[in-house]
Amino acid sequence: MKTPPTPCSAVREGGVLYERPVKIYPRAVRGRFDRWRRLMVAVTQLIFLGLPWLTWNDRSALLFDLEARRFFVFAWVLWPQDLIYLVGLLIACALALFLFTAVAGRLWCGYACPQTVYTEMFLAIERWLEGDRQARMRRDAAPMSLETLTRKAGKHLLWAALALLTGVTFVGYFTPVRELLHRALALELGPWETFWIAFYTLATYGNAGWLREQICKTMCPYARFQSALIDADSLIIAYDSQRGEPRGGRARKAAARTSGLGDCIDCTLCVQVCPAGIDIRDGLQNECIGCAACIDICDTVMDKMGYARGLIRYTTARGLGAGVGWRGMLTHLLRVRVIAYAVLLAGVVLGVALSLALRPGVALDALRDRGTLANLGAEGVENTYQLLITNRTEQPARYTIDAVDLEGVQVHVGSAQPVIVGAASQLRVPVRLVLPHAQVSRMGSGARRVTFVVEDGHDSARAAATFLLP
Repeated sequence: MKTPPTPCSAVREGGVLYERPVKIYPRAVRGRFDRWRRLMVAVTQLIFLGLPWLTWNDRSALLFDLEARRFFVFAWVLWPQDLIYLVGLLIACALALFLFTAVAGRLWCGYACPQTVYTEMFLAIERWLEGDRQARMRRDAAPMSLETLTRKAGKHLLWAALALLTGVTFVGYFTPVRELLHRALALELGPWETFWIAFYTLATYGNAGWLREQICKTMCPYARFQSALIDADSLIIAYDSQRGEPRGGRARKAAARTSGLGDCIDCTLCVQVCPAGIDIRDGLQNECIGCAACIDICDTVMDKMGYARGLIRYTTARGLGAGVGWRGMLTHLLRVRVIAYAVLLAGVVLGVALSLALRPGVALDALRDRGTLANLGAEGVENTYQLLITNRTEQPARYTIDAVDLEGVQVHVGSAQPVIVGAASQLRVPVRLVLPHAQVSRMGSGARRVTFVVEDGHDSARAAATFLLP
């Protein structure tokens, strides 16, 4: 059999050995796992394209308003002071990745990773206009013709349109998408919106249209550290060499064992359908994204030959070596690292969820006036502060300001009480604290703790500060 082309060829030039990437032409395949991949493309795109259009309280349900420094996540309004929730989210995502990889290997890469999803969509456009693997290879090898030029131009136009839709949708998470489209049609986009639409459009076009498997091989770190996350009981795609070797061609319906051959007929179709251009028969490789295209095509060949399916299949290293089925592999599912990841993930998610559920509707920060430390006046010793009141709700609120933990202190607010703060807004309020002379004489000089309290009858918040006595 003719050896299939490798994804990279070594070239020596000027005494330096380097690898020149060779274009991969993945062959179309149909099967049960291909249907799952197409379903995941539809689901992920429905979520990505649809979320910016959802509304909540007459605003975008998911909006990262960087200009106003606030994030709207459905019922929650998050501010820079809520960075702890972002930290919790990142930790939860990392633990979820560890847990999912330990159990299911690289299923995320094969079905839901944005690089895989957009590559699938770009490949579908390419196959529609230029044909399947052999037709594309012949077209690229032949001299340029008007038909080829037309088809390639149409392909790139559709790629650019899909990339532009992706770029506009991405920016729609930071600028309300309806407002963004209205301003785009009126040619009134700001410089940053224009930059990020162009940047994300070019990134999508380049990554899914041109770089493709090179992103997974050279830029994505996941393939590099997956070996530290999986073990003998993690799900992988594997070729059953005990059943398939020695490989070789034979007539259809031929009894392989009587001729001294394994079930693999060495058709190389598993290589031709691989989007990374690897040969799964060489064993588990970093480049394998677990998409199962090789499983679908191999099962099709086995059906035609009259052999049992599963020469290439989802399995585990332990299951493949011991020759056990799913029931035997599931007995090793609950192991130490899986339990540890699951417990940690559940703890982080529960902690973040409870913190969000119990979070008060107002936040308070107290800052001393840097222009002066303390003043000695007719009424007593005076300290000045700036209070930053954050209304975390989406209704205007009326807050009263008080000070505790310092006996006899008097509160003088720069504006009349109660202080009105707009919906999902912040307000800086100047406040003077005055401690009468009688109290000062009993306390002496030094620093004393004082606590500011704001409340509206439903929620309250506190912030500690220092009162200086000269």
